[in-house]
Amino acid sequence: MQRRDALKLSAFTACAFAVEGRAPASPATIPIIDAHIHLFDTARPGGVPWPEKSDTALYRPALPGRYQALTAHLGVVGAIAIEASPLPRDNDWLLQIAATHPVIVGAIGDLIPGSPNYMGELERLHADPLFLGIRYGNLWNRDLSVDVLKPGFVDGLKALAQAGLVLESANPDPRLIAAILTVSQAVPGLKIVIDHLPHGPVPAEPEARREYEANLHRLAQNHNVFVKLSEIPALVNGKLVTDIGYYRALLDAIWDTFGEDRIFFGSDWPNSDHVAPYAETLAIVRSYISQKSIAAQEKYFWKNSIAVYRWHRRRPDQPVR
Repeated sequence: MQRRDALKLSAFTACAFAVEGRAPASPATIPIIDAHIHLFDTARPGGVPWPEKSDTALYRPALPGRYQALTAHLGVVGAIAIEASPLPRDNDWLLQIAATHPVIVGAIGDLIPGSPNYMGELERLHADPLFLGIRYGNLWNRDLSVDVLKPGFVDGLKALAQAGLVLESANPDPRLIAAILTVSQAVPGLKIVIDHLPHGPVPAEPEARREYEANLHRLAQNHNVFVKLSEIPALVNGKLVTDIGYYRALLDAIWDTFGEDRIFFGSDWPNSDHVAPYAETLAIVRSYISQKSIAAQEKYFWKNSIAVYRWHRRRPDQPVR
């Protein structure tokens, strides 16, 4: 879950950056559901598996109260908490935190499909309406491309799909994209979220790049595959890029591939603090999305997250589809 310093796409290296005069912000009347935040409490006995103590940008409690204070004036009315721990007990911790803070409309936990206790834990956690699915990918020393071939793994994903829950990916690269395609073909009814896609490395070698792009297009043919535009802001020479022109070509390519009905917003807070304050992260996102229709903006900021996660409103200011 380590934050990269810059987008790994060679075509962007010559782009201008740090230019003011951004596009108008999206209308403040559009409520925002942030579909990617991490919650942890570094003050808990025994500490936390992430972030590391040496990470001075992150190593302090990241809890809903702090998040609300940071985002309420920005139009953010709800969030989905994504697991930040491989410890089985932390699924319950995350759901307990969510239960007492209505700003959290749901949580993505951590389970290993095919493991001996997977089916039982999936059934138990699914009894909590705030449990929306699991995350699996390039983190916690796991490799989806290897694990999907293990006995019981696909059966575990089929159970996830039958429960109406989501498989969330983690930290994409070409190998993970290929593995997600394998999963989507094996379990076509499973809702899959590809997170951090703009930030994933794109192959420089032409043949590898063609294969990578072809895999994305194949994934886009499955209407149960969604993309979370998260980890968008980038640093160049240690400075935050604020000119949306730097990001537009890459974001347009993703938008054109998956379409406005299957793309939605996530901030990656507080991991995003490595690159930019929350307000700056949202400003960059709004600058890009403001060029879309109002209907597309509503889909991006909240409607599509309901379509994939099926979360339910917990506060009066949270929207209902």
